[in-house]
Amino acid sequence: MEIVEVQFKAQRKEFFKNSKALYLKTGNYCVVQADRGEDMGLIISITQATPEEVEADMKEVLRHATEKDIETLEVIREKEKEAMKICQLKVVEHDLPMKLVDVEYQFDSNKITFYFTSEGRIDFRELVKDLAGVFKTRIDLRQIGVRDEARRFDGLGMCGRRLCCATFLKDFEPVTLKMAKDQHLPLTPSKISGACGRLMCCLAFELDYYKDLTRNVPKVGSKINCFGGKHRVEKIDIFKEVVVLSDEEGEQMEVPIEKLKQELCAETPDIIEEEQADVSE
Repeated sequence: MEIVEVQFKAQRKEFFKNSKALYLKTGNYCVVQADRGEDMGLIISITQATPEEVEADMKEVLRHATEKDIETLEVIREKEKEAMKICQLKVVEHDLPMKLVDVEYQFDSNKITFYFTSEGRIDFRELVKDLAGVFKTRIDLRQIGVRDEARRFDGLGMCGRRLCCATFLKDFEPVTLKMAKDQHLPLTPSKISGACGRLMCCLAFELDYYKDLTRNVPKVGSKINCFGGKHRVEKIDIFKEVVVLSDEEGEQMEVPIEKLKQELCAETPDIIEEEQADVSE
């Protein structure tokens, strides 16, 4: 059976089973089962799965989207803009400390989801009643974090690429300052923070690569015997994949990391002394 990954508004993605054996292609729109109704999204991937791998409660793809469906979706996007304005006014009326981030209509208009951020818990029961009276449909107010907010808006990171959270990351992993230290990155907040203001997600999923690259390489500050003399490890440049060494006269040289590893293995030098490099917090 085919498992279809469908993308909805603002990078929201879900998996559905193609139990009707429809001929589906990535890049096409389809209509799927939703919470008490139907929703419509873009097919971004199709994979094969055995019946045992398919969850019993997984929703299914109902049909191909028609041209009329696509036109309806464009109308819905305009309705969402108006709903955003109305909800913002209601938030002010109820004097709630919340920031409205986005609005998403279910394709059949059986539900409207309002996404917001807030410093703490919000009692929005009266707001929900007010909105339900205006829109005459089910209302879902969903509190999200700043990372989810960045994902919904999308954008470019300091690397020049689209945000990882808006492209391929499905879950947010914990990110710590130690991960930046292990990758020899400057600890300046502006250098290691993403569009959301939190530590960049890439610090977590790229960590294993940096660890593999620097495995068996002496720490910064270590004094070693190699290349026919005594040297001190001054710097490890992960991006250039080189190590900066200085000899007893203070002359510096750049050596590819792999070449240093080969030298260390070939001559099995003694590490004379290891000085933990100072890392500013």
